[in-house]
Amino acid sequence: MPKPHGFSYEQHRDHSVVITHQGRTAATLRGSRAHKFLAEVGAGDAQLVMARWTGSYKFGNERTARNHPRNRR
Repeated sequence: MPKPHGFSYEQHRDHSVVITHQGRTAATLRGSRAHKFLAEVGAGDAQLVMARWTGSYKFGNERTARNHPRNRR
């Protein structure tokens, strides 16, 4: 699976964090969730962390697509 890309985040004065993906808002985190997110971003790969927090890294249709007649080899 390719590495996630296109994510960015902004930290606001009210201590909330807005995560965007390709310019569109993907998630807004507030309070303790925002603090946990910022700690994870500081410790690891920011793109992977943002993909995991927004749920945009796996959609569950991978097996269905692999079994489709068009994709069988």
